Amino acid sequence: MKACDFSYARPESLAQALAQTRVGIPVAEGAAVPDVRLMSGGQSLGPMLNLRLAEPALVIDVRRLPELRQHRVDAGRLLIGAGITHSEIEDGILADTTHGMLASVARNIAYRAIRNRGTIGGSLAHADPAADWVNSLIALQASVHLTGAAGPRVLAITDFIRNAYQTALAPGEILTAIELPAFSAQMRWGYYKICTKVGEFASAIGAVVVDPGIGLSSLMVGAIEAKPLLLPELASVLNLPYEDARDAIVDQLSARLPQAEDVFVHQHAVALARAIRQMHARKSSTV
Repeated sequence: MKACDFSYARPESLAQALAQTRVGIPVAEGAAVPDVRLMSGGQSLGPMLNLRLAEPALVIDVRRLPELRQHRVDAGRLLIGAGITHSEIEDGILADTTHGMLASVARNIAYRAIRNRGTIGGSLAHADPAADWVNSLIALQASVHLTGAAGPRVLAITDFIRNAYQTALAPGEILTAIELPAFSAQMRWGYYKICTKVGEFASAIGAVVVDPGIGLSSLMVGAIEAKPLLLPELASVLNLPYEDARDAIVDQLSARLPQAEDVFVHQHAVALARAIRQMHARKSSTV
C-alpha cells in the first residue's frame, strides 16, 4: 500500500511553518479541519502514510528549520532543538550535561540509518510509549518548548506526554526544543531496556536518575502501553541489594498496575532493578 495524495510544504522559517499549519485550525464553529501533519525525520510518519494510518491533506517538512537545529547550555540548563537527530546526539555534537546518558540512549535507538534521520522532537511528538526519548526524558525531568499562534509556552514533559500517542500539542503548535535541568557533578543515572532483539522497540524499560546536588531522585518504568510510570515511592530501594530491590519493585508495580499480568510486572521490575544496578556500577567506576 502507498500513501494517499497529499500536499507537501517545506517552509524556510518557524514563522512560515506556523502560518502553514493554520490551515488545520477551524475558522468557524463546526468547520472541517484539514489534517495537517508535521514531518521531521519521518521515521514514524513515513510508515503511517504508506499504511494509510495517516491520510493528511498537507505534510509540512520542518526538518531543516534553523530554529529547530539550535542547541546551547544556559546557566547549566541544556536546550536541544527539536530537529537534532539521534545520531547527532550519539556523536556528541551537544554539550552532554547528563554525564553521558543522552549519548548512551541515542546510541541504542534502533539502527544507524534510523538514527541518521529520526529527531528527538519528532520522537516526543509521536509519543510512542516504548520510545527511548519519551522514557529517558521523563526520567530526566525535562521540559518542552512549544510555539503556536498564541505564542511560546513551556511544559514539563510529564504534562506534555498525556498517554500513549497523545500529547498536549494544540492544533497549529510546533514542538521547538527540549530543556534539561542544570544537573550537578553528583548526577548519576541508569537506563535499561529489554528487547526481543537489537533495534526493536523495548518490551520493558527501567530508568533511574539521581542528583543529590539538585535534590532529584527519579525512578520510572516505561513501555507499559501507556504514559511512562514515575515511581517516587521507590526511592528507598536505591541502596538495597539487587534481589531485594527487584522484589520491592514487583510489589509496588503490582499495586500500581493491578490489571497487568505477572510476567509483565516482573519484566519491568527487572528492567528497573538492572537500571539501579547499572547506576551503582557506573558510580563505582568513576570514583
